[in-house]
Amino acid sequence: MSDAAPVEIKLRTKSRCLQLKWADGACHALGFEYLRVHSPSAEVRGHAQGQAVLQAGKRDVRITRIDPVGHYALKLTFSDGHNSGLFTWRYFRELGDTFEARWAQYLHDLDNAGLSRDAAKPSA
Repeated sequence: MSDAAPVEIKLRTKSRCLQLKWADGACHALGFEYLRVHSPSAEVRGHAQGQAVLQAGKRDVRITRIDPVGHYALKLTFSDGHNSGLFTWRYFRELGDTFEARWAQYLHDLDNAGLSRDAAKPSA
């Protein structure tokens, strides 16, 4: 897998996705929720194998800021305040290439844990 930067990056706020086009012609539209729940941060992945924290209630999360990090990554800030993961070009490509399997596993994990993609509603 290449570390090459995408040739085009577009933030699509209405469709809530980050679109990345690659030199080989591949194009990925990665949803904000998908990016948030697959953040490469230690807060999400944990500090060691098997310590990942399942992220629930992120259906409506938005990307509020994008900061370049050198020539190798982007730091995404989400509307829930999360901003500690660096998304490298390689990781973006991996997320795009493995979307279907990762998304299906995420939905399965949520269901098994009795959790929802929707944020909990405050009690009246």
